[in-house]
Amino acid sequence: MINQLLLTPSFLDQPLPEFLSLARADSLIIQPALPDADIQSRMSVIHKELMTAVATAVTQGRRPVSFAGDCCSTLAVAAGLQRRGLAPTLLWLDAHGDFNTWETSPGGFLGGMPLAMLVGRGEQRMSEAVGLQPWPETKVILSDARDLDPGEREAVAGSNILHLPHITQIPGHLPAGPLWVHFDVDVINPLDAPAMKYRAPGGPRAAALQALFTRLAASGNIVAVSVSAWDPALDHDGRTAEVCLGLFDTLVGSLFCEHAPTKE
Repeated sequence: MINQLLLTPSFLDQPLPEFLSLARADSLIIQPALPDADIQSRMSVIHKELMTAVATAVTQGRRPVSFAGDCCSTLAVAAGLQRRGLAPTLLWLDAHGDFNTWETSPGGFLGGMPLAMLVGRGEQRMSEAVGLQPWPETKVILSDARDLDPGEREAVAGSNILHLPHITQIPGHLPAGPLWVHFDVDVINPLDAPAMKYRAPGGPRAAALQALFTRLAASGNIVAVSVSAWDPALDHDGRTAEVCLGLFDTLVGSLFCEHAPTKE
């Protein structure tokens, strides 16, 4: 399948111009002018453009590959897939659960809420802005989510989401059929990729993720990919970018140059 790279160089509503260097000749840059408004209104402007780009890619027979600075962009990816009648299983790889709501979040951080919003929990303002219908919890697999807030942990445990704490559990649990992979790169053990805004100790090493991505890519079932990227301001030696882009290429085919994940 031909990939359509959708590059959103922002973290929430703030620009990340460093990611523009990843653009290819056939990339679509999601960078609309933003109004002088509250953060959710500004983010929704970005999401609407990304949602349209995802839907257009599917219509053209391409696989949407979204590359953004935060996980809230998944609301747009989901809405774009729904617009074209796609309802794949969502494999969400993240050091965090992103399953907070305003009631459970210790700090009220929007970036810790998108998976909850996606399945219809908590405030739905940004979901409604892109016309997103709640994604069925039974079609979500979360791994490894090693860093959960107390209320968030309780919410995940009480949900119908399948939480697999170790990525080694994933191959035997994936259902047949179309698959959407969301890859928040902070799932990688910081020994291999330290340049993360919200670093969580432990987690799978890059080589283990590469093995998983090789298997997922070989399945031929991936219809969409979304990536929440590292913090370029913290990547002083470029090592994190090299590891993350290498894994990204393993999952979707060579979109960038040759990168090799750090060995254990």
